[in-house]
Amino acid sequence: MSKEVSGNTKGLAPSELKAVHKLFSRSLGAQEIVSLDVAREMTLLAERLRRRIGILVDRQGHIVEVVLGTKDILYLPDLGRYRLGRGRLRTLRLVFTDLSKESDDATIPYDIYADLERLRFDAVVSLRGGKNRVSMSYAYLVPANRSEGAAVMTEQVRDIGAFEMDFREFIDSVERSLASEVAQLDAGDSVGAVVVGVYDKDDDPEASLAELRELARTAGVTIVDAVVQRRKPDPKTFIGSGKLEELVIRCIRLGADMLIFDTELKPSQWRAITNSTELKVIDRSMLILDIFAQRAGSADGRLQVELAQLKYNLPRLVEKDAGLSRLSGGIGGRGPGETKLEIGRRRIRDRIADIERRLEKVKESRDFRRTRRRENKVQLVSIVGYTNVGKSTLFNVLTNSSVTAENKLFATLDPSQRKLYVPPSKPEADGGVGRMAIVSDTVGFIRKLPVELETAFRATLEELYEATLLVHVVDASDRDALGKYRAVRRILEQMSLADAPELVVLNKVDRISEAEVLSLKAELPGVAVSAVKKIGLGELLAEIDARLPRVTPYGAALPLP
Repeated sequence: MSKEVSGNTKGLAPSELKAVHKLFSRSLGAQEIVSLDVAREMTLLAERLRRRIGILVDRQGHIVEVVLGTKDILYLPDLGRYRLGRGRLRTLRLVFTDLSKESDDATIPYDIYADLERLRFDAVVSLRGGKNRVSMSYAYLVPANRSEGAAVMTEQVRDIGAFEMDFREFIDSVERSLASEVAQLDAGDSVGAVVVGVYDKDDDPEASLAELRELARTAGVTIVDAVVQRRKPDPKTFIGSGKLEELVIRCIRLGADMLIFDTELKPSQWRAITNSTELKVIDRSMLILDIFAQRAGSADGRLQVELAQLKYNLPRLVEKDAGLSRLSGGIGGRGPGETKLEIGRRRIRDRIADIERRLEKVKESRDFRRTRRRENKVQLVSIVGYTNVGKSTLFNVLTNSSVTAENKLFATLDPSQRKLYVPPSKPEADGGVGRMAIVSDTVGFIRKLPVELETAFRATLEELYEATLLVHVVDASDRDALGKYRAVRRILEQMSLADAPELVVLNKVDRISEAEVLSLKAELPGVAVSAVKKIGLGELLAEIDARLPRVTPYGAALPLP
């Protein structure tokens, strides 16, 4: 390893640089946090140069890096080659000189505390003094207390010469306790994450954050904290570089290993954030795509999700290291050729084209089925609504089916269709017979649905264009029921379905009072039901029958069951 002094060496005389370089030849005992001789040499040299001096010491006591700063700032080198794993420390301690005048004893500035947590040093050690006495402050990580957020312990030593400590035994004990904490966190069923939102001062973030938490729960992620900012998004890092550093430290303290942003990050923002931390960084769109990937059951559904993921990730495919910039060689690869990054992009584009061809065949098959329905005058009732409002439960009750219905977002991705017997709403007018329709259960809508998913699932949602009636299910027990109803209406308008016949169904009325039901119906007229308790189903079927056109459907002459 090349041993060169790094940092602020500009303006030093050769003799001064040589004096600093001599620190490489010094060594500490493995049991010493810092020796008195090395501490005295560093503090005297720092006073002479009026610059901070820092050394990085490994657990064997070898000085592996010597760095110089200004009077107030210490410039640390890249530490990528030194060990760091989940629950592990860097196996390096930072020893530096304190030139501030805040106290007679050594102090540790905020930026060094931040480096301790962000870089996970074994310890950071601040030195102050001279020939007669050298004082020391040292800080180290401790298992996080989630209720208080404390993760650092600081000790003060007035005189290093009178201080004894077996540092090797001490730091081994600290690392064991940190590893034990991580093992307890890993023993849980889900990943820990911190959610981050940036909103205008007039926005109400509660509904959006609550939905993000529910998305995370559906994906199997546990939210351990939420960070909200009132500002305009920073064009580079979305939340600002200073806030990002605080956020990374907060995640380390809480044992979280993921950041989830309540927005769709631009590719440049996502790269800037991921380059600043070893945490996994995802945005709202990535989270939704992951849920769709988990829940897609049919071959068609999996193709649609893969297409959306590929289109979303293509602009985020960047070179992670210098190895990706090597050119492919061999016959046919002479000249400029393609970089590995370009090859990766081309393969993604080829895969996108292949999936789109296969989905076009799926669309043709669905078009054929729709044509047959039109020829046979089969009426289609499509159940639509926000995700997790009870659409699949209502579908099961109406058709005596057993499609998956869970208290999770996007439990339904693959549309299901069943026959629905509609009893006559006016027996005297209909001759006492009912009729048959086809009822379709569709994927739920959500605010800020990724454009890539809208495009990929277009073939699935095209069924809505053939629907005779849209049954728009609303969760009556949701405090934001009106907001979510309007969000679905906006999506339907974007799909040019604003004028489609609609029947509003207020589901889950068993969870609220009668007064609350009446209040909601005043704002949003509809049929009040409870799919779980089978309340109001007769009125719902009567409304469906009343709104279906009086055409001759297949199997119309059916006796009452």
